[in-house]
Amino acid sequence: MNKLFYIILFCFGFVNAQDPVYGTVYGDSPDNPLPGANVYWLLTDKGTVTDINGKFSILSNPDSTKLIISYVGYISDTLTVRDAQRIIHVLQSKENEDLDEVVVSQRKKSSQLSFLSTQNVLNVSSEELLKAACCNLSESFETNPAIDVNFDNALTGVKQVQMMGLPSPYLLFTEENIPIIRGASQVYGLSFTPGTWIESLQITKGAGSVINGYESMTGQINAELKKPLTSERMFLNLFRSLEGRNELNFHAKSTLSSKLSANVFIHYNEGSEKFDKNNDGFLDMPLSEQVNILSRFQYLDSENGWVSFFNFRFLQDDKIFGQADFVPESHKNKTSIWGSEIATNRYESSLKIGYVFPELPYQSFGAQLAYSDHSQESYFGLRTYDIRHKSGFANLLFNSILGNTLHKFKTGIQFAYDAYDELIETQTTNRIDRSIGAFFEYSYDSLERLNMVLGLRFDHHNNIGSFLTPRAHFRYAFSETSSLRFSVGSGRRVAATFAENQKLFGSGRTIQTPKIQSFDFGLAPEHAWNYGVSFLKGFQIGSVSFNVNADLYRTEFVNQVVVDWETIGQISFYNLSGESYANSFQMGLDTRLFRILDARFAYKYYDVQLDYSSGRMQKPLQPKQRYFMNLGYIGTKWRMDATYHHTGTQRIPPTVLSPNGFESDAFGLVNAQLTYIPKTNFEIYMGAENLNNERQARPILSADQPFSSSFDSSLVYAPVFGRMMYVGLRFNL
Repeated sequence: MNKLFYIILFCFGFVNAQDPVYGTVYGDSPDNPLPGANVYWLLTDKGTVTDINGKFSILSNPDSTKLIISYVGYISDTLTVRDAQRIIHVLQSKENEDLDEVVVSQRKKSSQLSFLSTQNVLNVSSEELLKAACCNLSESFETNPAIDVNFDNALTGVKQVQMMGLPSPYLLFTEENIPIIRGASQVYGLSFTPGTWIESLQITKGAGSVINGYESMTGQINAELKKPLTSERMFLNLFRSLEGRNELNFHAKSTLSSKLSANVFIHYNEGSEKFDKNNDGFLDMPLSEQVNILSRFQYLDSENGWVSFFNFRFLQDDKIFGQADFVPESHKNKTSIWGSEIATNRYESSLKIGYVFPELPYQSFGAQLAYSDHSQESYFGLRTYDIRHKSGFANLLFNSILGNTLHKFKTGIQFAYDAYDELIETQTTNRIDRSIGAFFEYSYDSLERLNMVLGLRFDHHNNIGSFLTPRAHFRYAFSETSSLRFSVGSGRRVAATFAENQKLFGSGRTIQTPKIQSFDFGLAPEHAWNYGVSFLKGFQIGSVSFNVNADLYRTEFVNQVVVDWETIGQISFYNLSGESYANSFQMGLDTRLFRILDARFAYKYYDVQLDYSSGRMQKPLQPKQRYFMNLGYIGTKWRMDATYHHTGTQRIPPTVLSPNGFESDAFGLVNAQLTYIPKTNFEIYMGAENLNNERQARPILSADQPFSSSFDSSLVYAPVFGRMMYVGLRFNL
């Protein structure tokens, strides 16, 4: 991002106000931006650091005209700045101090952990998203190991993400720090954000910040969208898979005035070809069509300290799946042929306003407002499931210091509203959730060794009552390239039980819930604690740099809605009685070889145990081990990327064919992509997912008896479709 990014001071965006100085800091050459470089005015306490792209924004200072730029391993420079201006500055590394010309250059990494952040944050740029097909947010994690991507069921083609061995409802998904994927959108919502709209992702492990609410338990995924002020004037992406998936993305921007910019994003995808590669009579992928339009406006008045964003989005998504001969007009609600339709309409809007006090650049105020209306009408064979979810969100924030800039605080109030109306087969239910809360977060930065963030929020929820949410993060730096982090915090949420488990409708299982006729079928709110420690170390062997990271996290549930698949022909929901925990360990190594080849390796181990009514067992469909490898080459005219995912064995619950359950085989997936760049604004790409054509042998149980109690499409542990080849092009102005 350019000037917009660092006039945004708070978590969602605050303007750097009067007379800002903008700039970019590079190391040794203009193609090596330096993230985390220190930029400050001489003899003052006013300073900042550069972002992941080396960019910064700092208010001009009447007390000093000397701007100091420093970075570990580079020679510090002092610049004379008399008026607000834009600076492009190249620092020289100390090892080249006596050379007449620069001989070392380096590209920034498209995905990297931060040495400076108090929290365990992985920054993912838009360049990383170009390494794969990345048609939507659910496919944006294929080339990095922080997030696991699982197969949800054998019918819908939906992918679900997991972190620390727990499914997506325990993650907080935000779009520019506004909650976005919740409730009714939990299952399909990841496919509602096209990959080309995303400017960057921030993946945070651990409980997160109290500013963003009380619901996150394992982490947060925040998507920053392309901004009207900084996006391409025009962008076109065309995608075609050889298996019948077509996609169009078109972006355009307009400058309406010196302070007001706008852009529009148009996304369309469709799949109209039928495939049944395993010959079980069911479509391997649904017939689908999606129209997705986003309009954005950005107002920027940097002289007076104001910035604001307004978004409006409309989405229509339709899916048809089931047996290959299913025709809705002829077979709906009949027992001759099994089929399903899902029709989703969604409207959402949001407003963000930020203000930085001109005379106090460390002090800012902001507001976030959002509303969404999500409607889904669907049936699965003879089972009906409809849901309407209206959601409102408001957040008021204030940011300042305590004495000096070493001690900062953020405080504010937050309001959330959710109204659910559901039709579950023949039963109608409705629920209204309202909560109001206040939060305070203190941060300390010694600028040398120790950083910490301590947060506490108090909320009152109409269905939960009043409760506190404490969270704490600590970082200790042994050196500039070695840091240790620790975090602890709690989270609470009210499960949208059926919306989050829609794959159950693609089975003949009977549904069992507590007999208590009370709030949410007698299911209590979920409550968990998360603890974690992580270590990040950078080092060099010769001229090659390496980063090694390791983290260990544990999530303990005080209460959990247990989803029990352990009884043949039945699914049960009940409150936890006993223990439930998820232990996760990850170790990774990334490096750059020969200045052109990026290599990334990771190993992950999970121990996820839960006390079911029948006893303690490992969570089903959860591999204990995963291995990951990614190799990427970026040249002047060519980009190549290859990824290998190894998924270990998984416990499969009892079925008609295997009354005692069984353990699945381990398998590996290979994805690859090749991109040709004939011009700087034009790219042609081709690639393959699941290049080795790995497939589950029997993804649908009793496929020949789809209306029987033994029919089940939910126990999927490997790909259903097999190899998927694709081609595409990108063009921008």
